[in-house]
Amino acid sequence: MFETEHTLVPLLLLPSLLSLLLFLILLKRRSRHSFNLPPGKSGWPFLGETIGYLKPYSAKTLGYFMQQHISKYGKIYRSNLFGEPTIVSADAGLNRFILQNEGRLFECSYPRSIGGILGKWSMLVLVGDMHRDMRSISLNFLSHARLRTILLKDVERHTLFVLDSWQQHSVFSAQDEAKKFTFNLMAKHIMSMDPGEEETEQLKKEYVTFMKGVVSAPLNLPGTAYRKALQSRGTILKFIEKKMEERKSEIQEEDEEDEAKISRSDHYERKHRADDDLLGWVLKHSNLSTEQILDLILSLLFAGHETSSVAIALAIYFLQACPKAVQELREEHLEIARVKKELGESELNWDDYKKMDFTHSVINETLRLGNVVRFLHRKALRNVRYKGFGRLDLTYDGTTALTDLTSHARRLQNSGTSSLSGCGSFSTWGNNFMPFGGGPRLCAGSELAKLEMAVFIHHLVLNFSWKLAEDDQPFAFPFVDFPKGLPIRVSRIL
Repeated sequence: MFETEHTLVPLLLLPSLLSLLLFLILLKRRSRHSFNLPPGKSGWPFLGETIGYLKPYSAKTLGYFMQQHISKYGKIYRSNLFGEPTIVSADAGLNRFILQNEGRLFECSYPRSIGGILGKWSMLVLVGDMHRDMRSISLNFLSHARLRTILLKDVERHTLFVLDSWQQHSVFSAQDEAKKFTFNLMAKHIMSMDPGEEETEQLKKEYVTFMKGVVSAPLNLPGTAYRKALQSRGTILKFIEKKMEERKSEIQEEDEEDEAKISRSDHYERKHRADDDLLGWVLKHSNLSTEQILDLILSLLFAGHETSSVAIALAIYFLQACPKAVQELREEHLEIARVKKELGESELNWDDYKKMDFTHSVINETLRLGNVVRFLHRKALRNVRYKGFGRLDLTYDGTTALTDLTSHARRLQNSGTSSLSGCGSFSTWGNNFMPFGGGPRLCAGSELAKLEMAVFIHHLVLNFSWKLAEDDQPFAFPFVDFPKGLPIRVSRIL
């Protein structure tokens, strides 16, 4: 009898519990509806409109989902994406407002699956003081002084390493070649790994698998891209940890040698040191834990090569359809090469880089049209009313604000001002042009990315002409990718 009553108690309380739960849900919805939120809809339960939003589309367009919603609701609308109530902004002014108010009104917030793969100490998911500290380390590594001296020389060296392997009339994936270039550069400066070495090539393969999982559905099941990416993450972290142990030993030996030489008052020429790369510098000059260093190195290798390689591939794609722009680029770089020959110089220097005026315009146009980063996630920290919309409440506390960075580019393209899409006159870039984000989370590697593109373009147009070997175009998955790898056929300029 006691057992029967004990079993019945939860059943008798169930209706009351369900009623309470329903009341709380309705109360929450009512509080949300009390705000004058933008128009829109929530879509299916749990899924919301996520499937439609993530459906692949040509990266040269806004995509059907965005076009349909902007046409129906305007540039700012309400939705439910990635399991969260979301305000989507395709308004350039509002996007800038959101990014500039990082840490005050908004906070970086990405789906948990991203943090699960990149790690909880990744700069992409960190907020507050810890993000600031990690970003400071990255900015130190990518300082203006290092760009002018060390990085410029290595960018050119790694560019030539890739381009010198291109055979006359050969066909290959331009996207893969761009990734080879950017990965080799980052691997060298982060962990002193040389291009073409077996360990470098193996790590590169692991990152290919890793990348596919970062942007896949977070299904941790056998055979899925997400599960494979988690396995690759484990392999990559073991590799980095092994490098860490080697570097610690090198640092200890160097410190002992330095102490001995100081005690003997020896003067010696400085050679390569263990803290010349990012891994060594962090180990010697920061207080980060092993776990923090592992996530930092993993995420910088990922971010440092993936987006830059896509931007270079986009430049190759847009330029092959615009002979006029290629010719103007070639004339600019022939002049730089002519002056250097007269001076008896061979390597590019910072003055050469600053002379690449038209090249910088091409880079900006490529970034504007291609939009390597399609959208950014932010979470509202408090109720926000955007002044540009009168009494319209933008968000309420806890809402995700998703800033779409593609609409400004598409608007200019449709007006016929794009030189690379239509070979017309160049567009102008104002404050709303934000290819590297904005505010306190402005991409730490933005200047390096532009330097990589400029140097690669310099040697590309001086030594090669190219055309598509197969029809291909960039698609947004939502990350930008070429389905066929952008196959091109190259001819050397003799």
